[in-house]
Amino acid sequence: QVQLVESGGGLVQPGDSLRLSCAASGRSVSSDTIAWFRQVPGKKREFIGVTWPTGNNVYADSVKDRFTFSKDNAKNTLYLQMTSLELGDTAVYYCAAPLRPGAITGSEDRGYAYWGRGTPVTVSS
Repeated sequence: QVQLVESGGGLVQPGDSLRLSCAASGRSVSSDTIAWFRQVPGKKREFIGVTWPTGNNVYADSVKDRFTFSKDNAKNTLYLQMTSLELGDTAVYYCAAPLRPGAITGSEDRGYAYWGRGTPVTVSS
């Protein structure tokens, strides 16, 4: 059974940094596809980025120069390092995995079968 658990969200000020965690079980973050999305209530879920088993990472243009992935294979955890946070980054952040292990999926949320419960990030002055 695949389980994803996000953590690390909180209240920060504009310009701050924050690191979110996605702890996985039933999948290996070192060799599988894991994506991050975010959602503001009442709006469509927004793709942030995806890491593929090939080692390639893809980021949305809105976060490309500010957000990066890293992995702790021993903890089977994918991190989302967020810097220069903006008011518009306020959302609930989710990690997701595709139904088939290792599938190369993209920015559409329908490509992901497994989702965590999310961790909220609030950027406010």
